[in-house]
Amino acid sequence: MQTEQGIAEQLRRSSHEFRTIEESHHRLDGELTDLQKRHVLTPQEELVKKQLQKEKLAMKDKMAELIRLYQAGRQPA
Repeated sequence: MQTEQGIAEQLRRSSHEFRTIEESHHRLDGELTDLQKRHVLTPQEELVKKQLQKEKLAMKDKMAELIRLYQAGRQPA
C-alpha cells in the first residue's frame, strides 16, 4: 500500500484536478502568509484572512478526498 505522499505524487502526475487544487492551496497559503506578516490587520483584512483560511482548508480537504478515492481504487480523472 502506498503512503499518502506517494499517492499525492502519483496524482500530481496523472490528475489535472489534483494539480489545480494543489496550486490553489499553495496560492492561498502565500496570500495568508503575506497577510500574517502585518502586525495589525484592518477589519476588512481580517475578513479576507478568514475567507482565505476557509478556502485553503476546503482545498486541503478536497486533496485528501482525492487521495482517499485513489486508495479505494476509484482513481479521479
